[in-house]
Amino acid sequence: MSAFSLSHFNHSTSAAMSAHSSAPTLAPAFHPFSVASSIHISSTPSNQTGCHPDDTNIRLPLIAFYSIFFILGLVGNIFALWVFLFLQSSRNSVRVFLINCAVADLVLLACLPFRIFYHVNGNKWVLGPVACKLVGNLFYMNMYISILLLGLISLDRYLRLKGKSKARRRLTMKLWGQSWPWSWLVCGIVWSLSLMTMVFMIATAEDSEDTDRCFQYKKRRKVQGKAYFNGVLVVLFWLVFVMLVISYIKIASQLLRASRDKPGLPNAQKYKCTAKKSFFVLFVFSVCFGPYHAFRPIYILTQLSDTVSCDYLQLVDHTNEVMLLLSAFNSCLDPVMYFLLSGSVRKTALQAVGHRLGNRLPFWNDGTSNSSTTEFRRSSVAIQGMALVLPNPTPQNDNLPPSTGPCG
Repeated sequence: MSAFSLSHFNHSTSAAMSAHSSAPTLAPAFHPFSVASSIHISSTPSNQTGCHPDDTNIRLPLIAFYSIFFILGLVGNIFALWVFLFLQSSRNSVRVFLINCAVADLVLLACLPFRIFYHVNGNKWVLGPVACKLVGNLFYMNMYISILLLGLISLDRYLRLKGKSKARRRLTMKLWGQSWPWSWLVCGIVWSLSLMTMVFMIATAEDSEDTDRCFQYKKRRKVQGKAYFNGVLVVLFWLVFVMLVISYIKIASQLLRASRDKPGLPNAQKYKCTAKKSFFVLFVFSVCFGPYHAFRPIYILTQLSDTVSCDYLQLVDHTNEVMLLLSAFNSCLDPVMYFLLSGSVRKTALQAVGHRLGNRLPFWNDGTSNSSTTEFRRSSVAIQGMALVLPNPTPQNDNLPPSTGPCG
């Protein structure tokens, strides 16, 4: 009987110990606080410390658009630069600005393959943080150089309209024993200041240095100076934009007035078409740069804020990428602007296309004729010194036959 009791006691003890040993493994699964605790860990508040906007879902569109912009912009700007350097014999200030604008576009386009490779590689950067800063700052630097140069073109035309071209041409600088006109001097200042700014931006540390990421949303809590500098660039853009609007409205109104009040002038009816062409620069600004700089203040404020949710940051980041695409699209539209506003570019482009296509499309032949701006310049003496307001065509255009189309 005692043996049976001892055996029963041992069996009961081992069962109790077995139940006790298994309790710790089961208890957390059914503990009322364990589920809440796991939920709290997995859904931590979306503070900015661990919030990284993800561009994976827009990666393929970015690859496609940047690739298209790179090909079209490269062909167009190389062709325009070839015309300006080797085929155009005029040496006016607008030609200088257009040369520098084409160079700035080509440098910006050289940054696009790095962006394309970054997105093709699954948004992984393999060239290090310094190369990332170099490519990113080169992109923005040349974007703002293009903006400034387009503004300078409008200013140059406005000065011609006001009859101040002689005073402008007297502004020269002696360098390497040669006199350089004011346009080269201004372009040199723009490039020098831009390069110094770029070096400063590269040398300045970021809030966090991610070796495997680039072109991503960045916080500016520690380096707020960069955010404020970006704000200054936004103000600079809108000042240039206002200057363009005022300049081209005055230029267009002057052309339209000449067409209306002086119907006997050669090609007077074409001034209306020329006025419309001059607004293409405003179109470029409005479509390419306007949305980006209208949204930029919102982007900068989120960089300085600590109370923005991750979902909102994701929306801001994606919107900024779309606006940046429009800005890069400017590099494709600039050669179109050269074609519309410069008679020599039109003439060379049409010669490159060939006479066969020109004979089939009559309006193409019109591009090789005297532009209305040429006639407008010839008529300037008769209308009290009104100056040419668009880029001068090459002298050989003067010997071409008159235009057969409605809008030369």
